Amino acid sequence: MATQKQRRRRAKEKRHDYDLVEIDSEGNETVLTASELKTGAPTKSQAKIQPKGGAKQRSGRGTPQPPSWGRVAKRGAIFAPIFLATVLLLAGNRLTFAGAVVQTLFLLAIFVPFSYFMDRLVWRSHEKRQARNASK
Repeated sequence: MATQKQRRRRAKEKRHDYDLVEIDSEGNETVLTASELKTGAPTKSQAKIQPKGGAKQRSGRGTPQPPSWGRVAKRGAIFAPIFLATVLLLAGNRLTFAGAVVQTLFLLAIFVPFSYFMDRLVWRSHEKRQARNASK
């Protein structure tokens, strides 16, 4: 059984009268019927709207960029204060500030090359995907 909140939302959706429309290339709106919505095959006007070449919609993220040490160094500079604060909080009174800085530098010495490796891994997989899509 639906909760009261779910029932209220369904009732609210039913109160509003709206139509599903499709806008063609000339800018005219046509109301879609239930039979057009249920069919899996695109109609003639829908086929014109879809981009050629099988381009897929991507999420909000952009395409990966080739790895660079400069970008990784900036990322390390952003994470350095976070690492330092974490080391200071976890160490408590057992570690001096100089010791926390040394541990932070050690963490950065691991983080920066690993971050470059991950950028390179993402870039290579992106390149392989692009090559695979281009060959199709």
